[in-house]
Amino acid sequence: MFIEASVNIMMKGIENMPLLNQQFKLPDGRLLGYNEYGMPDGRPMFIFHGIPSSRNEWNMWGGEVLAQKFNLHVIAPDRPGIGLSSFQPGRRLHDWVADVTALADKLGLERFAVLGYSAGGPYAAVCALKIPERLTAVGIVSGMASHNVPGLVKGTNPYSLLFDNLARDHPELSRLVLRLIKFVDHYTPSIFISLMRSKLSTLPESDKAVLANTDAERFYVEIIQESMHSGPRGVQVDTALIVSPWDFCLQNIDIPVHLWYGEADVTVPPTMGRYLAATIPNCHAKFYPNEGHLSTFFNHKEDILTTFTS
Repeated sequence: MFIEASVNIMMKGIENMPLLNQQFKLPDGRLLGYNEYGMPDGRPMFIFHGIPSSRNEWNMWGGEVLAQKFNLHVIAPDRPGIGLSSFQPGRRLHDWVADVTALADKLGLERFAVLGYSAGGPYAAVCALKIPERLTAVGIVSGMASHNVPGLVKGTNPYSLLFDNLARDHPELSRLVLRLIKFVDHYTPSIFISLMRSKLSTLPESDKAVLANTDAERFYVEIIQESMHSGPRGVQVDTALIVSPWDFCLQNIDIPVHLWYGEADVTVPPTMGRYLAATIPNCHAKFYPNEGHLSTFFNHKEDILTTFTS
């Protein structure tokens, strides 16, 4: 029933990874793209990427070196229509749980942790609700919240807000904008990054400093490209789902959830983090002064990952 195609596999020793650009055939016939990092016998952890992003996002945070340092077996899947994953018509947020459990079963993982970054946050939350018995830990870093809750978008920079609203309200225009982003990102990446670091950008200085890092800049450009590997539809639909009313209730989550947010974040403002912290019953939240959307994970990844290894 299941097949796996592995492309561009790089081995660092007999047991080491990463195993990149893999595809797994789901029970309904769709393909799920994913990467693996770390050690096969390490603590398993699924990482859910932001938007526009892809399975390669883990490279930006530390990749194979970071996974091995914390003895993690990191599994980084693409969501439907993104990267190497097939599009899933009519999907809802909670449909992601079935994809995750199917991949975990294929990898022989009875229990595992989930960590959602930015747009990956809601997907970590719905796993906490639907499959608590299989989770060893749940974390959300700079996680988005639904825009239908009054007041939550306050503090969001106008460009991010426009990006989100277009995806929900004007899908065709959103896909056109995404094609333009991919074009600029591909053909003039230096201009793309320079604009984000310029005085015209609304990003805080902490985020601009991350993009001044040569490796982080390279990976940032790459993950945006890969997010639209098969076109912009997957990114547009994923964004629209997240900013629309969710199909599950945060109040019904019973297991502990850990949150980390930057106080200077203007992409996903800390008001969203405070809402999640107040709504999820057993929630442990940490807010970092002066940190932004990128810098919260980039500068505090070791503090964050300790939660999954202690």
